[in-house]
Amino acid sequence: MSWGTELWDQYDNLAIHTSKGIEFLDKYANFIRDRLAIETEYAAKLRRLAKNYQPKKKEEDDNEFTSHQAFRNVLKEINDLAGQREVVAESLQLQIIQGITLLSKTLREERKKCLSNGTYLQQNLSSQLSALERAKRNYEKAYRDSEKAVDNYKKADMDLNLSRAEVERYKNIMTAKIQQSDDAKNEYANQLQKTNNLQQQHYNELLPEVFNRLQELDEKRTRGIREFIIGAADVESSVAPIIARCLEGMVKAGESINEKEDSYKVIERYQSGFTPPTDIPFEDLSKQDPESSQESHYNNVQSSHLTVKGTISANRIKKRVGIFNIFGSNKNSLTADGQKEDFSDLPPNQRRKKLQAKIAELQQKIAQETAARDGLMKMKVVYEANSSLGNPMTVEGQLNESEHKLEKLKIDLKKYQGYLERANQIPMASNSPQANRNNLHNGHRVSRHSNGSTEDNNEDGDDQPDDGGSLSRSDSEDNVAQIQNGHNNNNNGSASPESGLGTSHTSLPGSGQGSAHDNAMGEDAYYETEMELLQPLGTCRALYPFEATSEGSIPMNEGEVLQVIEIDQGDGWTRVRRLNNTNGWDEGFVPTSYIECTLYA
Repeated sequence: MSWGTELWDQYDNLAIHTSKGIEFLDKYANFIRDRLAIETEYAAKLRRLAKNYQPKKKEEDDNEFTSHQAFRNVLKEINDLAGQREVVAESLQLQIIQGITLLSKTLREERKKCLSNGTYLQQNLSSQLSALERAKRNYEKAYRDSEKAVDNYKKADMDLNLSRAEVERYKNIMTAKIQQSDDAKNEYANQLQKTNNLQQQHYNELLPEVFNRLQELDEKRTRGIREFIIGAADVESSVAPIIARCLEGMVKAGESINEKEDSYKVIERYQSGFTPPTDIPFEDLSKQDPESSQESHYNNVQSSHLTVKGTISANRIKKRVGIFNIFGSNKNSLTADGQKEDFSDLPPNQRRKKLQAKIAELQQKIAQETAARDGLMKMKVVYEANSSLGNPMTVEGQLNESEHKLEKLKIDLKKYQGYLERANQIPMASNSPQANRNNLHNGHRVSRHSNGSTEDNNEDGDDQPDDGGSLSRSDSEDNVAQIQNGHNNNNNGSASPESGLGTSHTSLPGSGQGSAHDNAMGEDAYYETEMELLQPLGTCRALYPFEATSEGSIPMNEGEVLQVIEIDQGDGWTRVRRLNNTNGWDEGFVPTSYIECTLYA
């Protein structure tokens, strides 16, 4: 069924209908524009929300908790979700809005041409009908005049009083009128035939062609709206898998929260290492002289005060250092936050953590400075080989400065390693996590008994102290795959990722209770090596799968989330860690270009 045959007499209604159809198309375009604006605003507000809740610099200490890490991952997924909403808005603009605009413009132009052609055809038919009407009126007038002339001639012919000349005049008039009537009749017949032909062609060929063209345009508009609606839904569907992955990431972030691990980290952060105060002994003043009684009381109070002081938080101790050390000795310079250089004003456990973090920081700086020095040396060699590339003396000053920096960093590293050795000689509380960890004695696992003795799988009991330092990246690349298991086999405490690279710890002789191996403080120290896990610098997600083909590297799967424990030093490799349920932690290097890193603030 076509408009040309079924709606041959509905020209005006078709013109109105096609106009309303194009207006409806423009209305749908406005709907898409409004939705596009909402999508853009939603994406912008999501990004602003994630930015406002990003961890501040002062909150970076809390980033080690799994709940905080999960929240940061949620913020990252929110950013990705905002990006997908921006993709939806951009696709709607490029695919839907521009398509509707082009289609609307085309339909308006084609409709205008069709209506102009239809108006022209209507005018031609109206003109022909007017010409037919005029020819018919002329024929009617000429026919009446001819009949009147015939009647006049008959009357004159019957009248005997009229002369022959008068009768002949009436006859000539009758003949002329009859001729005019015949001419008008022929003209009317010609106009009628011409009008019928034009009218038949108009309603059977010309006007149906115009109406059918309008029908095609209207169907094209309807079909376009259908495609645009489906296209808008396809735009949404195309990002649905990515949005689903964002939501899965949020679920995984929530599932990664471990309340026990966070509780353990709270212990690691705030544990002082002091033992709780013992019972205050009863003092019988009747059996003691006054002087010894006062001295004993003073010693007890002082001992109790020192023990209680160990339970004070590190922040409060920092504030008190600036007050009580005004007139004290200045053997240790103060850091920017008011602490001593060797952190001796902190509780033992916190002091060890600070020293280990400082040593890890110095080792990282040494590695960076060493890489910079090696680069300058290579540049100097190139300049010496080809003087046209540059003057080798220009690099000499930078090399000297780099050597001085490197030497100073090594001196600082040795100094802090000495601080750490002395700090490790301070006995820890028996219930501290450090005391419950597994120790490594000459590369073999040992466990501490309650009496202070040790069990070693090695037959010879000779203990050699290490250099007190920790392995740098360059020293550990060859054996990074040989990771020690940080879980305790004999105690409930587990290894903590609080420290940096594996530093050597010395246990104080005599710290046990009644051990046959206890020595006096002045004798040779009994050293133990405790391998500690590196502090994670952030997380990374594998963009591509990677197969480990070289020593020191580890494989990874696409989408796997790993911990970053050492950033790229310019060689294209990043050191990462993953939790292995069977062997503890796995560490190794992966290509930096294969991962997407998110470092902690």
